[in-house]
Amino acid sequence: MKRYSAFAIAREAFRQHTGWKQAWASPEPRAHYDVVIVGAGGHGLATAYYLGHRYGIKNVAVIEKGWLGGGNTGRNTTIIRSNYLQDPSAALYEKSRSLFETLSQQLNYNIMFSPRGVMMLAQTEHEKRGYLRTERANALQGVETRFISPAEVKKLVPIINLDGPRYPVLGALWQARGGTARHDAVAWGFARACSDMGMHIIEQCAVTGVDSEGGQVTAVNTTKGRITCGKLGIVVAGHSGALADMAGFRLPVESVALQALVSEPIKPCMDVVVMANTVHGYMSQSDKGEMVIGGGADGFNNYTQRGSWHHIEETVRALVETFPMISRLKMLRQWGGIVDMTGDRSPIISKTPLGNCFINCGWGTGGFKATPGSGYAMAELIAKGEPGPLAEAFSMTRFREGRFIDESVAAGVAH
Repeated sequence: MKRYSAFAIAREAFRQHTGWKQAWASPEPRAHYDVVIVGAGGHGLATAYYLGHRYGIKNVAVIEKGWLGGGNTGRNTTIIRSNYLQDPSAALYEKSRSLFETLSQQLNYNIMFSPRGVMMLAQTEHEKRGYLRTERANALQGVETRFISPAEVKKLVPIINLDGPRYPVLGALWQARGGTARHDAVAWGFARACSDMGMHIIEQCAVTGVDSEGGQVTAVNTTKGRITCGKLGIVVAGHSGALADMAGFRLPVESVALQALVSEPIKPCMDVVVMANTVHGYMSQSDKGEMVIGGGADGFNNYTQRGSWHHIEETVRALVETFPMISRLKMLRQWGGIVDMTGDRSPIISKTPLGNCFINCGWGTGGFKATPGSGYAMAELIAKGEPGPLAEAFSMTRFREGRFIDESVAAGVAH
């Protein structure tokens, strides 16, 4: 792999940029791989990367029915935080946040990680009490958060209206080391590193069936032929239920669309991420100047990746009260992603009823922030056949056993 650096840019400038190589290869699939991972989004690629990086397992194929990073990885609002309430969630998300801090250096690819800080506004007394509880839980978990006053909120976000007619700002839960990263770059960086290790990333290759023998997975059938494998990892977000059905088991998940939009670019006006759960919206400003705006998920099951007018109205109407200046902005574009929701709003990283078949799903509306941590935990599960400390609480059997990890509050409006 050619190393990216300032010197490489200068050298290529003198060579008319003729020396740049393709970032990752596009091979035809082989007949057999030690591990096949279905889903070339951030979580699937991170799983493949850590399989090679930590365990030396490099005979790996990552197959994708569309294009690399074309699912939820390229459709989210890029928020990174770890201020969750339950201990297993906080451990997993904090591991992921810490991995993000050095990921650009590790992958030799600029993921544009920006630890600008994330605040979650308290706009009711009930919400304030909940965030004070989370602050104390985070202190015990080793996650750096603190509850800040309305005056501190105003200092960090000058454009905010503290005295809204319905929901005044009573303070906020502030995580200074949270932030954002470029979602596409995260996928591209992992893909480049995987390809450099000799792994195959096979795009436009849809899975049509899963073969098994004696209760063990043996192969996946795809639109590019049958591929045998020793182990299978399913990491397909909103389509997890469909793949699980092919493998012969059911998942306790439902798929719905989550919508977001961006405004026209404007001059810098907000350099933190703000989540307003009571009025149901969240917002940050991208490097290009767009206001990145999101809200809640659809209230009905669907697989659409388009936006809808009623969500524009609901989300923007909510945020205009807290940020009056955005009422003058024009929308640039809108989109949707298919998210997979569990009953307790926590993910599944687990063995399945089919031997040597493992699944990573149920991230709901907050999967991007977990990308490297999810891959780290999933790779350990696949390599060892048993979950490690990060993943052991997230088994799919917890729903049958009553071991819920309830993050319906900490998940907030959507992230």
